[in-house]
Amino acid sequence: MNLKRFRCIKPEIRVLGIDDGAFLPRTEGTVDVVGVVYRGGYWLDGVMRTEVEIDGTDATEKIAFMIKSSPHYKQLRVVMLNGITLAGFNVVDIQWLFKEINLPVVTVTREEPNLAEIKLALENLPEHEKRWQAIENAGEISQVYTRNDEEAVCMQVAGISKSDAEKILKKTSTRSNIPEALRVAHIIASGLTQVKE
Repeated sequence: MNLKRFRCIKPEIRVLGIDDGAFLPRTEGTVDVVGVVYRGGYWLDGVMRTEVEIDGTDATEKIAFMIKSSPHYKQLRVVMLNGITLAGFNVVDIQWLFKEINLPVVTVTREEPNLAEIKLALENLPEHEKRWQAIENAGEISQVYTRNDEEAVCMQVAGISKSDAEKILKKTSTRSNIPEALRVAHIIASGLTQVKE
């Protein structure tokens, strides 16, 4: 696999953080997905948006199209996802996404996902084997201490070494233990979505 190499990681590296909005589980429809462009962990440069199906299979393609059609695409250096699934169990194949957009992809979660529970839940959905394969393709889950030695986050990577990904996470996690682009993407996506009981 061709890894993107970073000889020097600049403080203002342009990263894209992606997160989804709120939704009611076991419902039909779409969920807003927001991408936030940040220079390092300090300056907001842009916002992009798409929609994906709840428990669907379109997340990888929709995200790739959103990124490649953005005016920010050529300036981006790395893409970060809040976990490997969006809108329930709409799994993002990070290896395919890396090859499609030619940018490294890093998933970040506050807690280590329970893969056994996820695999069991996927069996209730169409194309469960394809979804599980995408999760397995994401590779090993690693812990990273971004701001201190007390609270770690978990990451998976595609197209980048773990050491480079760790350095980028540390540089961009300026206000919490997750990168600022992801923190702000979560805020915006949550604000766009109104969940009705």
